[in-house]
Amino acid sequence: MKLALEPIDRPDGRCWQVRLDQHCVSFRSEAEARQFLATLQARLQAPHALPGSRLRAAS
Repeated sequence: MKLALEPIDRPDGRCWQVRLDQHCVSFRSEAEARQFLATLQARLQAPHALPGSRLRAAS
């Protein structure tokens, strides 16, 4: 998954956008956007069990 943080200039002021491939999430401040990005990256990098792995382990 490609992640990016970009400033966006709008008529009502600057906002920040986190891009997740083709999906965008906008934030009012850079700090909010960076916090969201850090949380997302931590969740993506966390270990995940493959489907069915608990069933095999219990056998």
